[in-house]
Amino acid sequence: MPKRITIIQGHPDPANNRFCHALEMAYIEGAKNGGHAVKRIDVANLDFPLLRTREEFEHGDPPPGIVDSQEAIAWADHIVVIYPLWLGTMPALMKGFLEQTFRYGFAIGTIEEKRMPRGLLTGKTARVVITMGMPAFIYRWFFGAHSLKSLERNILKMSGIKPVYESLIGNIDAPSDRKRMKWLKEMATLGKRGV
Repeated sequence: MPKRITIIQGHPDPANNRFCHALEMAYIEGAKNGGHAVKRIDVANLDFPLLRTREEFEHGDPPPGIVDSQEAIAWADHIVVIYPLWLGTMPALMKGFLEQTFRYGFAIGTIEEKRMPRGLLTGKTARVVITMGMPAFIYRWFFGAHSLKSLERNILKMSGIKPVYESLIGNIDAPSDRKRMKWLKEMATLGKRGV
């Protein structure tokens, strides 16, 4: 069954020539071949300030680019988040985007709720794609995949998005052409399946 898919490209370089962008394009091509509808959010080309106070997060008005992003996320059945691992976590621009976007009233219930706020994005699934210089198994087993777990638990699942699938792509600094093509083919296959 065709899905509505929104891809959040979290690489902060607006030049669009990073491997994260190639993975995104492969996923989009596969998704379109599978009959899915696709929207893109390119975080590097959005204009938004970083949140500096709790008051801003809880009561501030999101800027227009963030409102458009929220609409694209609300539209989607499946969300794909792509970013490179920088200093063991997501780039600061991506974190700033998530803080602006996944606010009370959009992703989670109101601050007045006495217990854990309810997720407002239920019924959606997600895939997180992370590229990194180290081998993926070292990130997962030695470092505990903490950036992935934080995004999955503290943002996506708290918002009601589940299940959350993952693709960890390691040794990205000097991959062979064969390995690079394998990763791109895998993204196209996932896109075609809409997962």
